[in-house]
Amino acid sequence: MTTTSDLDTVPEGSGGDVKEIFGVWIERNPSQFKLDELGVTSWPTWTGNPSQIPWTFAAKETMYLLEGKVKVYCDGHDDFFEIGAGDLVEFPKGMKITWHVIEAVKKHYNLDK
Repeated sequence: MTTTSDLDTVPEGSGGDVKEIFGVWIERNPSQFKLDELGVTSWPTWTGNPSQIPWTFAAKETMYLLEGKVKVYCDGHDDFFEIGAGDLVEFPKGMKITWHVIEAVKKHYNLDK
């Protein structure tokens, strides 16, 4: 089954490297154009200190990390992946994860209605 994401289409010259891991879409260092197009600076902000946070996404969530580093453990997978400052990330609705915040995080986030 092929899945797609709002992050899947990267305009040429946008600078982003998009990949999918365990159903999560990650774009490393998206262009300012892309961030402006999404309206990232108008999204709410969340901050978190080093901790472990179990979480279930009630809606698709797109986030842009301004600061910090997180190890993400997805239920049903033995491995983890890391996200950090400069990453634009999209988690699907219903996904269960545990965030292991390694360095304090500051992010903008947007929930699909």
